[in-house]
Amino acid sequence: MRIHFLIISLGFILLSGLNTFGQKDKLAKFNVVWDSPSKNSAGSMPIGNGDIGTNLWVEENGNLVFYISKTDAWDENDRLCKIGKVRVTFDPALSVNESYQQTLDLQKGIILIQTKLKGQPATIRFWVDANNPVVRFEVDSKTPVTCQAKVELWRTQERPFGKDDDSHSGTGLNKSDFKPTILADQVVKSSNSQVTWFHRNTRSIFNLILSTQNLESLKDQFADPLLNNTFGANLSGKGFIKQDDLTLRSIHPAKQQAFSITVLKTKSTAEEWVSQINNLVEKDNSKDLKTIRKAHETWWKNFWERSWIFVDGAPEAQIVTQGYVLQRFMNACSGRGGAPIKFNGSIFTVEPKPGDSPTKGNVDPDWRRWGSNYWFQNTRLAYWPMLAAGDFELMEPWFKLYSDALPLSRARIKTYYGFENSAQFPETMYFWGLPNNGDYGWSNKAPEPANSYITRYWNGSLELIAVMLDKYDYTQDEKFAQNTLLPLADPLIAFLDNYWQKRDAKGKIIFDPSQSLETWHSAVNPLPEIAGFKYLLPRLLALPQKLTTAAQRSRWTRILQELPPVPIAEVKGALNLRPAEKFSSYSNSENTELYAIFPYRLYGVGQPDLAMAQSTFGNRKTHHNKGWCQDGIQAACLGLRDEAAKLVHGRAAHLNTEARFPAMWGPNFDWVPDQDHGNNILTNLQFMVSQSVGDKIYLLPAWPKKWNVSFKLHAPHQTTIEGEYRDGKLVNLKVKPQSRAKDVVLSLPE
Repeated sequence: MRIHFLIISLGFILLSGLNTFGQKDKLAKFNVVWDSPSKNSAGSMPIGNGDIGTNLWVEENGNLVFYISKTDAWDENDRLCKIGKVRVTFDPALSVNESYQQTLDLQKGIILIQTKLKGQPATIRFWVDANNPVVRFEVDSKTPVTCQAKVELWRTQERPFGKDDDSHSGTGLNKSDFKPTILADQVVKSSNSQVTWFHRNTRSIFNLILSTQNLESLKDQFADPLLNNTFGANLSGKGFIKQDDLTLRSIHPAKQQAFSITVLKTKSTAEEWVSQINNLVEKDNSKDLKTIRKAHETWWKNFWERSWIFVDGAPEAQIVTQGYVLQRFMNACSGRGGAPIKFNGSIFTVEPKPGDSPTKGNVDPDWRRWGSNYWFQNTRLAYWPMLAAGDFELMEPWFKLYSDALPLSRARIKTYYGFENSAQFPETMYFWGLPNNGDYGWSNKAPEPANSYITRYWNGSLELIAVMLDKYDYTQDEKFAQNTLLPLADPLIAFLDNYWQKRDAKGKIIFDPSQSLETWHSAVNPLPEIAGFKYLLPRLLALPQKLTTAAQRSRWTRILQELPPVPIAEVKGALNLRPAEKFSSYSNSENTELYAIFPYRLYGVGQPDLAMAQSTFGNRKTHHNKGWCQDGIQAACLGLRDEAAKLVHGRAAHLNTEARFPAMWGPNFDWVPDQDHGNNILTNLQFMVSQSVGDKIYLLPAWPKKWNVSFKLHAPHQTTIEGEYRDGKLVNLKVKPQSRAKDVVLSLPE
């Protein structure tokens, strides 16, 4: 395949500007609009503010119901739990006949319900405040209405894990002689007209994990990350009175009704938590609601103007753009919290249908397949597309997770191996940095996990550095490099350097014992590690010297010189990238040889040996287009226009038929909504529009001729590219700053 590139002149770059505000009308086409109620939570509509999320649905009886969640509501067993559930009823009853319309207004970040009460028009606004930890509910009606809001809890008493609960959410704690229990929520008894409830971790599995993993000596060095975690909410509203400890009711019928739910998670006593949430509520009550709503809408307006991709001109365009827009919305709803986005459902899980759990029992809304741990292979996929989208603030919780876990990781590596100033993060990891207990093994005495899928799955350390380097390249933020990138990169590289000490006759590193991701459990010189080092070390060495030390540069230079070549061998008569120099024990379905294409972009558009890389892709062992598999991204990196388009369309069209909201992907390999599946759409489409290699920006390197597109994306060196491709021609392009226009390389489809 030939790819033709054209360096665009500065004059053409500035041919015309784009109407940024015209994107508002394009965005409105992807508002989710329903003209009927839902039967149950599978028909819920998600919305959130980055930390607090809700799943809202209106039942056929006119009740409005929603779950409340928070990104860091970790219970005593490290399960990510819901805050609670609220049911709203109306008198007169909410009409759900032909007058009903429920709209997710993306531009404003609000769910709007337009219906009738007693035959008169009524509007409900439901939103999670972008600037405050508050869920807001408003009713405007032509006829007076009474509202009742009742909190429905399910953790009402302490109970053991059993066949009818969410034990899979606590995966890693399953052991015959260990019987963990789930603590009950507590309802605050008070005389005020508010409903307050919370869950408090009066015990924790942290010390059990340390003991099981032979780290008893560290117990006094690190604070328990779960003990005394307290999370809950307060339901209150002007003109509302408490009917019982879990119910508020408006005192009088009125044409306007409003209540709010303030959510809080702290590490404190119960009394301190109650005092803090009361202060938050009092402070919030002093604010003007219209002013708060305007500020909320401004945040969402700015978010959508930051970047976009709108595809048209082809039958596939609507579904592809819908997937892109709604997944980016989901990221914004869950990406600014106290913990990173969970790959297996984010904060928008609902209870599965009876029989969907491994035990085939009835389970509650806290249940999710694969539990509470962060799996790097899956979690990373939510964060790659945030670079080109310019959503850098959404990346911070992920980087913070590893920065916060670094001290314990260093202590663990020192205890296990004796390595100084070294760290390593396991593939399946509690948010504080230790391996999943079930993967490590209850009777394991070795430093590595007993689960052969992840025993030496350490490539995530290198890919984490790759994402951080890209963020630095995009933002040029030296504080980020000094405070996050380098403090993590240095010990992570040091561990791998210390672990593999063997050298061959030429002085090259022998990566053995090793594995090639989760797929080849036995490998010598695996491609992901070699490609990762070859991709990262020159970039680290190219950082401004004021940011790095002589010792760091010396280590990186030596490792680079000692690396063996990327594994290559003949396949079907042509040279191809290979999973490793030697590999066996095939047990998963990753195409590990393609890691040299993405995430470590040594081969592809603008790179040498493109034909060899394309041949490797064509000969890949596994063809997947769902969940965490990244075939579409790699096709785009290789400039395979038709293949990239086919794969991104197929993924966007692969909807979950059990859920009503189009971005409730899954379950695929994981759970609903599957964040790997949706975020692959974003990265796939972004790389079709733009790829950066060195200082060059390759524009439309994998774009199909018959698709039109308008776009605004970010690129390294604080650059944005905004343009439109229509009917085979680039009709508009604007590059900021203008000095970067000379670096744009146009690759139009023939």
